[in-house]
Amino acid sequence: MTKDQNVAFLGFDENEARRVEAIYQTPDVVAQRARVLDAMALQQGEQIVDLGCGPGLLALAMGPLVGPDGEVQCIDASENMIALARRRCADMAWVQPRVGDVAALPYATETFDAAVCTQVFEYVSEIKCALAELHRVLKPGGRAVIVDTDWESSVWHSSDAARMRRMIEAWDRHCPHPQLPRTLAVEMRTVGLEVLRVDAITLINDGYPADTYSAGMIPLLAAYAKKHCLIEEKEVDAWMADLHALGQRGQYFFSLNRYLFSARKPDPRTRQ
Repeated sequence: MTKDQNVAFLGFDENEARRVEAIYQTPDVVAQRARVLDAMALQQGEQIVDLGCGPGLLALAMGPLVGPDGEVQCIDASENMIALARRRCADMAWVQPRVGDVAALPYATETFDAAVCTQVFEYVSEIKCALAELHRVLKPGGRAVIVDTDWESSVWHSSDAARMRRMIEAWDRHCPHPQLPRTLAVEMRTVGLEVLRVDAITLINDGYPADTYSAGMIPLLAAYAKKHCLIEEKEVDAWMADLHALGQRGQYFFSLNRYLFSARKPDPRTRQ
């Protein structure tokens, strides 16, 4: 999917940024962040770049792991997200959030020991440029961890399957690459990254408490569909009410697959 297909890209005004920040603090996403940190295997003194840092929750966790002798450079296209990240990481001078474009990074070539990018590349139209920039700023032998979502993998129980499908199809328009993981490894290899392994991260909610990922996403999907006039408001409201009712009856179920790609930039000096 590309811009000329009338994609209504998701923006982050202050309210939307706060809503996403709350979702990122649910136990589902906290557990995902732990998986990402484990895959990164950070060391004291390393130079790290966080591409699309959002509200800075991952940066906050990475800061102590690299320590003041290291550095965490963070970039995000949203000024509202960067404002949240700066406040969150204000006590660590070596964590530096800034507004910028992941497809045109403001960093010197071969600067970083590791790069991380979670749920970002699916939102980038020029995916090849973004991946090439990631490759450029990594040192030879540098590591990369990328997480993206296949939105079509969503399994969401509903009393009206057709309406559920319309909501998911509307949400697919919020980003240019809603099924990016299917082709991401190929794109990574094209720019010279070596893909070491791919792991699935499955978010599962078999109940409807407020601190779940899917409960947080419901108002986000609803607001998006209404804002862009993709589905009639009364139908969106009926969708929300149905999910709430299913939760009240103990019949709620949601799952979604994300994929974690571990890679590195080959070091010519280590080749036989």
